[in-house]
Amino acid sequence: MVDEIIVVRPGEKIPTDGIVMEGHSSIDEKMITGESVPIEKQAGDGVIGGTINKVGSFKFRATRVGADTTLNQIIKMVEEAQASTANIQRLADKVASYFVPAVVGAAFLSAAGWVLFGNYTSALLSFVAVLIIACPCALGIATPAALMVGVGKGAEMGILIRGGEYLERAEKLNAVVFDKTGTLTKGEPEVTEIITFDGSPEDVILSASIAEKGSEHPLAEAIIKRAGMMNLSIPDAEAFEAIPGHGVKVSHNGKEILIGNRKLMNDTGIPVEDKESIISRLEEKGNTVMIVAEDKKLKGFIAVADTLKEHAYDVVKGLKAEGVQIIMLTGDNERTAKAIGAKVGIERIIANVLPGDKAKVIKELQSEGKVVAMVGDGINDSPALAQSDIGIAIGSGSDVAKETGGIILVKDDLRDVIKSIRLSRATMRKIKQNLFWAFFYNTAAIPIAAFGLLNPIIAAAAMSISSLSVVTNSALLKRVKI
Repeated sequence: MVDEIIVVRPGEKIPTDGIVMEGHSSIDEKMITGESVPIEKQAGDGVIGGTINKVGSFKFRATRVGADTTLNQIIKMVEEAQASTANIQRLADKVASYFVPAVVGAAFLSAAGWVLFGNYTSALLSFVAVLIIACPCALGIATPAALMVGVGKGAEMGILIRGGEYLERAEKLNAVVFDKTGTLTKGEPEVTEIITFDGSPEDVILSASIAEKGSEHPLAEAIIKRAGMMNLSIPDAEAFEAIPGHGVKVSHNGKEILIGNRKLMNDTGIPVEDKESIISRLEEKGNTVMIVAEDKKLKGFIAVADTLKEHAYDVVKGLKAEGVQIIMLTGDNERTAKAIGAKVGIERIIANVLPGDKAKVIKELQSEGKVVAMVGDGINDSPALAQSDIGIAIGSGSDVAKETGGIILVKDDLRDVIKSIRLSRATMRKIKQNLFWAFFYNTAAIPIAAFGLLNPIIAAAAMSISSLSVVTNSALLKRVKI
């Protein structure tokens, strides 16, 4: 049950999802992530039910049980995706609805032709042969067979695809939008520089820490971490107000403390224009500058920078090679955003975007005729993930983001973004090959059967070979290198 404390020993299977409370171990998560190297776990780290504890004992607290566990959710998601119907399948079904009456008509015409020549035996044989050879079995399984293999291959790679429509949209994809924090970057920012105007660096960090103590923003965590390194004791604020897209305002010992961006300072009448050269210098290095003020007086700047994720540059380069435009979306200021964009090779930057406006930006891109994928990980990315044609949620992100995403990357590996697109395109190629072969085969074989060149037994064998060829072609998708 949830919140139960469970002890896991070496070699044992972890019974359910949870969080390590004490102990240290290496966990084999290959069945979930596809990674053969065991993952180190310690207190505070999450564990997944069904994975194997390799070495070391530990205690963990159960957070999800039964049908709610990650493994059961993956199984459910794959089953639903494999049972889903893509638009191209609906088109095939529509074609089949016209094709079947046409085949029956062709069979009657064939029989009538032979009757006119007085050959009733040939009339019956050709009638049956046409019906058998043109049976649209291959047409019916052309899409589901490839879809099932594609979704299954994705699951093996740690790429969970919610349905056939996402495979179809991914094939037409021409724009990918990346959220910056936690997606392109590790989401673990650190304080890189402290500029003081009133008091010492410790004073600036303490004021900022008092304000940010109640915040869950990654930048706040960086400041709290630096306060810990300085051995500062952080008192609680009397009042806390988060101002989305601007910063934080708190009261402490009768003083008002503000920490945020230029907008917050301008809105509260604290001038920073004369310090613009300092801000510019920090931002051009890729820092986010947090401005600290106390009682309407500028106290200092805190420069915070995040580390780019491994392979971020290679992923952007690879997506460009696939003919996809890359866009970075961030609430950060334009200078900092451009500095980060330059490091990964992204030219189009949309900066200063408030969390609630991300979906509007996606909608504007779609109005330009783009088929857009949004890659994100946080709760504030969820509206944009839902608005996009394909929401790609990073597995390490929030549950809300993962629920909204059409494609979920189990591993926190940006390379899987390219793999998911390549897999989608490979699957759609197989579907189109299957449909072409099934339709061409059936159509070409009808005249042969109608002219009496195929008896019903051979026609039945040929029809089976057609279906078998479609299944075989779909199965070959497993061997395609993504």
